[in-house]
Amino acid sequence: MSDTTIRFRRPLTPPLPVAAALRLARPSDQWFKPALSVVGAALAPNLILLAVGRLDLVMYTMAGSLCALYGHSLPYARRAGTVARVVLGMVAGLAVSLVTASLTDSVAVLVAVAALIAAVQKALCDAGRTGPPGNVIFTFVATAALFVPQRLDQVPGHLAAALGAGIIAWLVTAGPALVRREGPERRATARALEAAAACAADPGHRSRHTASAAVHAARQSLLDAGRPTPVRRQLDRLLLHAEATLTGEAVAQGRADTDRAARLRAWADLTRARGPVPATPPTPGEEAGTADHDAWRTVRRTRRREARRALLRSLGPGSPHLPVALRTLIGCALAGYAAVALGVDRPYWAVVTAASVFQINVTLSWNRALQRTLGNLLGVLAFAAVVPLIRTGPAALLGCLLFFSFAAEALITRNYWLGSVAVTPMALLLVEAGGTHPPGTLIGDRVLDTLIGVALGLLAVVVVTNRRAAGRVEQALAAAAAARAAAERTLAGPDPATAALDADSRRLAAALVDLRDAQDAAAGEWWQRTLPEEEVLEAERAGHRTLAATAQRRGLHGPAPTIGAV
Repeated sequence: MSDTTIRFRRPLTPPLPVAAALRLARPSDQWFKPALSVVGAALAPNLILLAVGRLDLVMYTMAGSLCALYGHSLPYARRAGTVARVVLGMVAGLAVSLVTASLTDSVAVLVAVAALIAAVQKALCDAGRTGPPGNVIFTFVATAALFVPQRLDQVPGHLAAALGAGIIAWLVTAGPALVRREGPERRATARALEAAAACAADPGHRSRHTASAAVHAARQSLLDAGRPTPVRRQLDRLLLHAEATLTGEAVAQGRADTDRAARLRAWADLTRARGPVPATPPTPGEEAGTADHDAWRTVRRTRRREARRALLRSLGPGSPHLPVALRTLIGCALAGYAAVALGVDRPYWAVVTAASVFQINVTLSWNRALQRTLGNLLGVLAFAAVVPLIRTGPAALLGCLLFFSFAAEALITRNYWLGSVAVTPMALLLVEAGGTHPPGTLIGDRVLDTLIGVALGLLAVVVVTNRRAAGRVEQALAAAAAARAAAERTLAGPDPATAALDADSRRLAAALVDLRDAQDAAAGEWWQRTLPEEEVLEAERAGHRTLAATAQRRGLHGPAPTIGAV
């Protein structure tokens, strides 16, 4: 399908699908990594608790073990720092909750603190792009700890347990670097090649954006990976071929290129496998692009301070993340107080359910509400089925806890509701580890909390509008125009340096990815002023024309290569 077939419609409210929200997708190509990591991180500390008869402390060790869910899409050099910050953030949120719980037993205060923690964690995770799984894991741990009876003298020991398990989680997530240090970069490159192949097979507006985003993500992965190695240099060359596909005449004219698509898919399969990375013969622009990769890496390091300043700006006045954080604050508070009013003893599940609803726009929030409701209701049935087993002893309870921890991450990439079927019994098992409770009361409270959290979360989404989303589109339009103008100025020079062309083209490609993401996010909001959809599409078309021109000057469009390996 060519770009000319796109029509524009702007209803007052975005579509709220049902079947599409619940449809199962293909599992992620690395679904087993977070699933195995969380079990590996939880096994040792929890077996120690089982051996000493203190399985009642499992909530604190699981707080640290759940940090193993993060960072699996990042190269190991960056993953180590990211997971370390996740562990510190998890312990910090837990510390606030434990200290608060030890100082007051006022439910009104505890709910207010829970809502505030959820809002802060939502803002920080969205601004820092932490995830998946994002802020919900942090909120689950912090709010659950708020409603556990606590003494001030117990807090240091509980935090030490969480920190110790978090250190193990860090070792589990960073350890595979000793075996396959370029694994994350290879997977990112394979995804980019597959997306470029899909675009070559069926050129269109959406497939080109998806492929551009995948190539950009793979470039970022290579930049964050550390010093260049022969494998990483070859991955960079493969990305040049993916980029050449997106800027070629066939995609620009909407013509399918099945031969190129098959070649890219073959490279993707070899890149993802454990064997050698496929080697490609040099193209006219390959050496310059590879050499500039090192220069770009240097520039990337010098811009880290700018990235930190950008993070602070994204949390300041005018940020589109702030309305979503406000939704979280209001929705979580309403859900918590409503659950208390209806007789729920520990309303943290209502708070967590509301926090999970808030996504980047109304459409995605609606999808998550449906998914969370279905998953939680099925999850309490799964818990009811294993109650006779866990009552046989602590070992059975721990075994079920580890099983559901694995199942949650193994299933959640198919659809969020499917993962929630395992998350719900896992959370209930953590409650059971602290002391036996009547199953009927636990199940009834969870069903009530789920319905309250979803209903009031959606109410907060509707009440708190996010009109700043349209402003983000306008900012992204301006940034894309500036990047395109810079690239065209370089092109107009008498003898533009290949390194400058390469840097400008990548900057423009990143700006186009941000523009489409901003447009999609704003299109899913309700009560939004008319979006500049035609201007966005024209900016994307002009940007891709400029990218094609820079690719021609850089010499990326050479003869079709054959498949080899290094």
